[in-house]
Parts: sequence; structure tokens; C-alpha cells
Amino acid sequence: MPDAVPPQIRQQLADPFAELTGSLAGTRKLRFEVVDNGQLSPSMQQITLTAPELAGFTYAPGQDVMLLVAAEGSRPVRRRYTIRHLDQENLILTLNIVLHGQGPGERWLRSAVPGDTIEGIGPRGKITTSPSADWHLFMGDESAMPAILHMTESLPAQAKAAVVIEVPEPADEQPILAEAVSRASWLHRLGRPAGDPDLLAAEAREVELAPGVGQAYLFGEAAVVLRLREILESKGIRPDQMSPKSYWGRGRANAGHGEPAK
Repeated sequence: MPDAVPPQIRQQLADPFAELTGSLAGTRKLRFEVVDNGQLSPSMQQITLTAPELAGFTYAPGQDVMLLVAAEGSRPVRRRYTIRHLDQENLILTLNIVLHGQGPGERWLRSAVPGDTIEGIGPRGKITTSPSADWHLFMGDESAMPAILHMTESLPAQAKAAVVIEVPEPADEQPILAEAVSRASWLHRLGRPAGDPDLLAAEAREVELAPGVGQAYLFGEAAVVLRLREILESKGIRPDQMSPKSYWGRGRANAGHGEPAK
């Protein structure tokens, strides 16, 4: 039952998250054990985890857990993954994680087998669905798919939601099991590099906004998210009507806490 970072190494880490205070005061540490791990699509892996601390665990759709995937000397390396599903009765947490390279998170993911253990902290993240919005627009690449799908599934049936997701190829599409979705668009890169803004930007220019005051959730590569914000602002959407989050940065390694370096 190997741990991603063995206890004897964890004890020697200069860990800024050793104490869950400040912005972490509402989180908890979770002693995860891998239940199952398998490929969901050509670009995505699904891993299920269990932990006794999941009893009574609550979170908002779109929030994530932060996993201690490795250590570099005395520095902990964590990666943040959006919660796709929580089976509260059986204490099973599901994560759908993009396969994109050979970083420390993916090395752990590819090697994890049932019985392996890993430390987690959660729930993390400030962006979730706006309860007062008249409509919802979700735009992002495959890294955002777990958040977009879970957030749309959490909306009431009478809500209005448009979903635009960019994926590498048609085989990477997933069912959108949300009654609120009125329009869904899948954009296929088909060999284009990830992080190229053209596909999502073109869709943002053409998107028709429903009446009323809505909320746009913009997720994915940092420069693409910025481009989408600029386009939607030019269409009259106020900054406070946009919920942007950069999951990764093209040409930049993630910081130790699992997001693009500032």
C-alpha cells in the first residue's frame, strides 16, 4: 500500500499547508485510498478514492481537492482536481483528470493502483454556480470538463444553460446529464495545439445571450480565459457577471499548489 509521499518524507517537508488556517480554515485533510483507476476517454483518466474523512464532507459544485502527489527535496508538490462526484453513502470520491504530459500529478495518476494512499485537502475553490443568474454560460477546454459538467448538473431544471467545451477529438466528448442545458457545443481541436484560443474565441463572438442578467464561467488555459473575458465584455457582459479560472498556462509549469504560477 505505497503512499504518494511516504510519511517519513512528509515529516521533513517545509509544508505551508501543515496547519489548515486562514483561507484553509474551512477545509480538512483527507487520508485517501485508491479504489479504482482507469481511462475514461483518450484524454481523460477517472480515479475513485475513499477516505474516512468523507463522512459529513460537503462542497459546492466546481470545488476541488488538492492532492500531495510528490515531493521535491523539502518542497511538497500538490495538484488540484475538481470533484466530479461524491457518493456520500459509500464514501467514494470521483475525479476525472486530463492526461496531458509527464508532470508529477500525471506520473502519480498513471501509476496509482487500488490500495495506494495519498494525502488530500479540501474542499478548495471559490467559483460555483450563481443562484441569482437568469442564465448560465460555461466555456472551457477539457481541463474544465469535470467542473462544467458537475456545475450544470447541479442547476435546477428550469434554469437556462449553454455549454461550450473544447476537446482534442470527438471520442473525448462525455454525456451532459443536465436538465438545464439548452444548448451544448463540442469543439474538436483535431491536431491543433491545446491552449490555442481560436476555437473558443470564435464561439464566444457568435454566442447568443439569453435575456436577463446571467453569469459566464470561463475555465481553462490562462491566456484563453483572458481572451474570452475580453470578447464577452465587448458583448456587454459586466466583469462581475464573469467567473474566470485559469487551470493551466501554455508553456508554464504549474506552481507547487497546482495552478499556473502568477
